Amino acid sequence: MNRFYRAGLSLFCLLGVSLSTSSARSQQPLGPPPASEQMQQPATPLEARDRLVLDVVVTDRSGKAISGLQQKDFVVLDNKQPQQILSFHASMETAAQPEPPVKVIIVVDEVNTTINRVAYERNEIKKVLQQNGGKLPFPTSIAFFTDTKTQILSDTTQDGNSLLESFDKQESTLRELRRSTGFYGAVDRFQLSLGTLNQLAAAEAREPGRKIIVWISPGWPILSGPQINLTSKEEQGLYNSIVSVTNSLRQSRITLYSVDPLGIADAGGLRVNYYQEFLKPITAAKNSQVGNLALQVIAVHSGGLALNSSNDITAQITRCVADANAFYTLTLEAAPGEPTNNYHAIDVKVENPGLTARTRTGYYAIP
Repeated sequence: MNRFYRAGLSLFCLLGVSLSTSSARSQQPLGPPPASEQMQQPATPLEARDRLVLDVVVTDRSGKAISGLQQKDFVVLDNKQPQQILSFHASMETAAQPEPPVKVIIVVDEVNTTINRVAYERNEIKKVLQQNGGKLPFPTSIAFFTDTKTQILSDTTQDGNSLLESFDKQESTLRELRRSTGFYGAVDRFQLSLGTLNQLAAAEAREPGRKIIVWISPGWPILSGPQINLTSKEEQGLYNSIVSVTNSLRQSRITLYSVDPLGIADAGGLRVNYYQEFLKPITAAKNSQVGNLALQVIAVHSGGLALNSSNDITAQITRCVADANAFYTLTLEAAPGEPTNNYHAIDVKVENPGLTARTRTGYYAIP
């Protein structure tokens, strides 16, 4: 391996989670307290750690979301062992004490996207805000991710016209490090991207209810390949980061979606589907690779989607948000904490033939 590559890779692998948070310190915090301090504290109360909350979307063979299911229609396996469902809630049904409405956060990634595509995706997002006369289906906010700060426009609102007004006032402040700046530029973008995701998760951990983050980006650098061999310390640092990101998104009830703004122009490249090489859950530090922290991988593992190869970004964002129209919330008892952060694979099955359940793929037992 190139010695310069090794030096840069070791820099963030050895620091693990602390690097993901410290890399965001130069950015504007999303809200008090600073994200770096939040990551040193429990993201949720201790009693919340004893419960596993799964937000489940059920679709038929055509991809249409299915409503009207009952608790008896679901079977949940934790490491292939059947689990008791402690509570059940269908989002589309009226409840005596309904949960807070799903919150939607659209992230405009100006760090990993070219200038021309950022301008195009901005126009596509405007179409989303103008749908239905500007009346959004769910409380929504927009975050602009740049190399200097992560700025969220105004308060969360269902007033698309109000968001559009703030959106038009925001000026693009694209970073200088582009996709062609080599390994060290890629390392920098990786750090900033993962740090920003950690910031969002820490901020949303303080808010109740489910959240959907739609990250508009071709993805941050994967930084993995057949010629890269990591030391045991580097693997452990990556494993710590994988555990932290997986559990912080779970505790914050965040489902992540990635939408590639490069569309058809990127469809023929190997990079589009390369993330699939890293979808296998990591159950031990020795199997860790940087690619396991790719945007698309994290999205799929959180129960979301990785969408690409389409120029209709408006339709793709709408598809992501539509998952909030009909879903089921299942609460189970989480496995007791273990010092080794043992991975627990989650499999939700629906008894009805032809239906598929999608939720987060697993979690790590918290010590």
